[in-house]
Amino acid sequence: MTTTIPVAGGAFAPYEVVVGRGLLKTAGAEVAALKPTRAFIVSDETVVAIHGETVRSSLEGAGLATGVVAVPAGEASKSFEQLEAVLDRLLAEGLDRKSLVVALGGGVVGDLAGLAAALFMRGIDFVQIPTTLLAQVDSSVGGKTAIDTSRGKNLIGAFHQPRRVLADIEALATLPVRQVRSGWAEVLKHGLICDAAFFDWLGGEGAAGAKGDPDALERAVIRSVEIKAQIVGEDEKEAGRRALLNLGHTFGHALEAELAFDETLTHGEAVALGCAMAFRYSTRQGLCPAVEAERAEAGIRAAGLPTRLSDVAHAFAADALIARMAGDKKAEGGRLTLILARAVGDAFTDKDVDAEAVRAFLIEEGAA
Repeated sequence: MTTTIPVAGGAFAPYEVVVGRGLLKTAGAEVAALKPTRAFIVSDETVVAIHGETVRSSLEGAGLATGVVAVPAGEASKSFEQLEAVLDRLLAEGLDRKSLVVALGGGVVGDLAGLAAALFMRGIDFVQIPTTLLAQVDSSVGGKTAIDTSRGKNLIGAFHQPRRVLADIEALATLPVRQVRSGWAEVLKHGLICDAAFFDWLGGEGAAGAKGDPDALERAVIRSVEIKAQIVGEDEKEAGRRALLNLGHTFGHALEAELAFDETLTHGEAVALGCAMAFRYSTRQGLCPAVEAERAEAGIRAAGLPTRLSDVAHAFAADALIARMAGDKKAEGGRLTLILARAVGDAFTDKDVDAEAVRAFLIEEGAA
């Protein structure tokens, strides 16, 4: 049984996210229905060893000529070097404007492959087959594609919507526990933004999902995609409400950048910590009752995710974090932008955040 969630907006062609089990084995029929001249898989070295042959056989079984390029696993592959390597391979393989890229992997692969598809011959179709929880609930839906630079995360990219997203719950069974928890952070984020009842379910009956229970995971993926699909449909290019999906990300991206995107914090762990910080900052500014910030922090910590700077084995400097935040994509006119909260399930955008107030907060949080 599968669940199909439409993603539709006035500014882009509608597509569907299919959530279910066994979708890697039936990917060929799903891709062939889009009528490409051929399909080419972009993956990473870890994922291709686990799922590559299944998807390639399915594509070929559906009559599609295909090939595979695998980049090294990890955030470092979101780079100009790997983008050039992928594009060069697509050219060498003779893909044309009717060809299609299949992004098979987590968020790194989806971002890299999606950007390559956006650039190749001024834009060709691609299909997302996310194999991590984080990618299934967040990065595979909505058309954001990007690479990182030494100056920050996701600063070079394009909006390029996929033609289809296939979220196979069975693929999540191959993930290490830390990766499942990392993806769970983005699930919790959706509840924190606009669905308090969902957030409470995630901390109650649904908590088994953070430990890999497939039924809880499936429900969590479906609800997360429903939330994101609605927001993206209203605001594809983050001119308004879509910015709410960045709850925790301004703090989180700054932390990741200061750690040089190493394995000290996964992206999801950084987002979890960033969400807890955003709620505490909201309380400090008199915007959110302390009990609500405590509720958010308790739910995040219960999932085994970090909520305090002291949870990270690194000494952060407030000025360095502020500088990173000032270079964030959401900053406008030299002013910081933060997604803050009035309560669990009630987030909002503040585009006029006082850097000195943030600096004082970071020092209170334990930064030097």
